[in-house]
Amino acid sequence: MPDTLGPRALNRALLARQLLLRAAEVTPLEAVRHLCGLQAQAPFPPYYGLWSRLHGFRPEQLGQLLLDRQVVRIALMRGTVHLVTAEDCLWLRPLVQPLFDRDLRTNTAYKKPLAPLDLGEVADRARAVLAEEPHTPAALGKRLAEQWPDTPPAALAHAARGLLPLVQVPPRAVWGRSGRTTLATAADWLGRPLDRDGSLDDLVSRYLAAFGPASVADVQAWSGLTRLGEVVDRLRPRLRVFRTEQGREVFDLPEAPRPDPATPAPPRFIAEFYNLLLSHTDRTRVLPDDARKRVFGVPNGVFPGTLLVDGLVRGSWRIARSRNAATLEIEPYERFSTKDRAALEDEGARLLRFAVGEDAGDIRFAPLA
Repeated sequence: MPDTLGPRALNRALLARQLLLRAAEVTPLEAVRHLCGLQAQAPFPPYYGLWSRLHGFRPEQLGQLLLDRQVVRIALMRGTVHLVTAEDCLWLRPLVQPLFDRDLRTNTAYKKPLAPLDLGEVADRARAVLAEEPHTPAALGKRLAEQWPDTPPAALAHAARGLLPLVQVPPRAVWGRSGRTTLATAADWLGRPLDRDGSLDDLVSRYLAAFGPASVADVQAWSGLTRLGEVVDRLRPRLRVFRTEQGREVFDLPEAPRPDPATPAPPRFIAEFYNLLLSHTDRTRVLPDDARKRVFGVPNGVFPGTLLVDGLVRGSWRIARSRNAATLEIEPYERFSTKDRAALEDEGARLLRFAVGEDAGDIRFAPLA
């Protein structure tokens, strides 16, 4: 019979893979690769994601990686924007193309206007337009509408995003700078073709290295792909097999870290739009049900920054800025012990120094709701 992993064992294993048990002594590029990307719908959460994990991380390190084209922001897993290494971009994007094909067939806003078009022709025209120079989505849609004047430009831009691997180019997402979303093809931006030899076996193994132990359903929840059971079955002889207390089969890489469940987990400030909360079907390994209702209940689907206390989401945070001040606002979901509150204040002060400089602002705990 496979060994059983309880909730705390699963939690500590996940935190170890996510480099959240202790500050990691690796480079930002190595961390981005190990994590198989950081979720990046908004420009700056990846900076906070690396700050929470790496010893001595400075924002200019990631900004320079973007400028040097060693990392890129591109829609990948679940169809959402991720920050990944250039190498991972080139092999992951072809593997997740079925997600985008499905969206083009089912998207309620765009499937009807796109239905009469030859999407191959749309892809060829979009590729040619972007080869001239990067375009904003609006500008790209307008250019494509010159050839398809009866189709809304927004629908044409959406089709281009689904048909082509489009990266968001700097200065957008460079710390301290601003810029509109501007698109180029990955091949043009990186000067290399896509790698179509990547395998689903590699995708599953990379996921387990960053998020395991996990079930087939978990891998599918993270990637957005389906029918991965046959991939896991193929890998089974090379994997460790466990069961959860509920009897669910989970898989892992043999040499991956699985710390003692009693391992301490220090408080962590977790960035907005965080993969940690979205990459398993059973999110309770880090997100208790009471906290899930609050995190997922935020209007407009905006995932707040969250707090880990003893490895579990126990609150949320935001930095409120005014002209001359910044305040770290902490919303507890439960009463914190004196020790945990003091640790959060120390870590919060460090977060403010990272975000706004040495002249950091105040920390305010909201009343317990």
